[in-house]
Amino acid sequence: MLFCLTANHRNTEFDVLDRISRISESTAQDLVTGHEFVRGAIVLATCNRFEAYLDIDEPLTGGAALAQEAVLEALESVAGDDVASLRASATTLSGDAVVRHLFSVSSGLESMVVGEEEITGQVQRALSAARLRQTTSTHLEQVFQRAAHSTRAVRARADLGAAGRSLARLALDLADSRVTDWADVPVLLVGTGQYAATTITALRARGAADITVYSASGRAERFAARYGIRAATDLRTAIGDAEIVLTCTARYTVSAADVPANRQRLIIDLGLPRNVEADVAEVAGVDLLDLELLGRHAALPELGAGAHELVGSHAATFTAERDAAPAIVAVRRHIQEALDSELSRVRPDAAGADATAAALRHLAGVISHTPSVRAREYAAAGRLAEYEAALEMVFGVQPEAVIADDVAEDLAG
Repeated sequence: MLFCLTANHRNTEFDVLDRISRISESTAQDLVTGHEFVRGAIVLATCNRFEAYLDIDEPLTGGAALAQEAVLEALESVAGDDVASLRASATTLSGDAVVRHLFSVSSGLESMVVGEEEITGQVQRALSAARLRQTTSTHLEQVFQRAAHSTRAVRARADLGAAGRSLARLALDLADSRVTDWADVPVLLVGTGQYAATTITALRARGAADITVYSASGRAERFAARYGIRAATDLRTAIGDAEIVLTCTARYTVSAADVPANRQRLIIDLGLPRNVEADVAEVAGVDLLDLELLGRHAALPELGAGAHELVGSHAATFTAERDAAPAIVAVRRHIQEALDSELSRVRPDAAGADATAAALRHLAGVISHTPSVRAREYAAAGRLAEYEAALEMVFGVQPEAVIADDVAEDLAG
């Protein structure tokens, strides 16, 4: 059974999300190694959400409650009092609701800025991180991969080009009122990750030409060369030369000591964990814009008609295919057993033996196709039980005898 605990900008304070995101890296591993009923875990920690996706044993009495406590327990030793806040504010989902939620998150429909593009990559990077830590499971792999497929389809058909935008673009929209000509404004980026690259695109769309990048990791020169901007080696000097500073890094925190009080300056903190200490706002001439303030301005018109319906349709299709999988595998195995029996009658040294075997395999594939299609159709219509009863009546095939691991192996193959 799938389970999700989600703490996000809608239900949890930013300060809590900020602190949780700093210590969430090992959570998935702790969940898998610390609880036998947890088959797999993937943790998604972004600038405005913390989510733990679990694959847990089923049937499991009180499974959702046990899973929730497992997540909170994994965080407790490092999160302290924030665990109590999560227990009170975070939302939990189970079963098919998790599929619909993940598809919506990946498509940007649950983001602080509805339609943002960065979340799709963050979801897939969470999957990659789980693979590296060996905490994912076959079921989680399937649903996360299909989330990416669903997102591509939604973006292709819905009006995300008009409504979708990133936090960086929203921040720059808010900064427009104080900029006469972006071409004349010295801008500093702190960070060299994917978000920094997105920010450069947003800046250039406004005509910004004077862009410098700083990185505490030493990557600034390579990043600058790639994007045709300047690299800075000293943070305080670079901030002193800039009128607008955008931070988007997980490696460095800007403090008041890094910010000269020599001019009016807008500092935009796009990081979670926070990249800019609170005392920076007290430096003379500095206006500090952070995610919490951005969230108050993030309301955008609804996405093009049908975006939510498309997500729902893809989630329903995934669920139907999952439910139909045992029947599909059972049919394939029944046909494969008949094929193997006939192939055993063909002498390997007989004339035309290879051609005969190939023809029989092709025939088996043709015969398997229509029952597989019908299984998905009946599952989507809520009539899978009728289909399974017909299989048993006509062929003596029993889908319930097919176990989950066999389904995953056969369908993957």
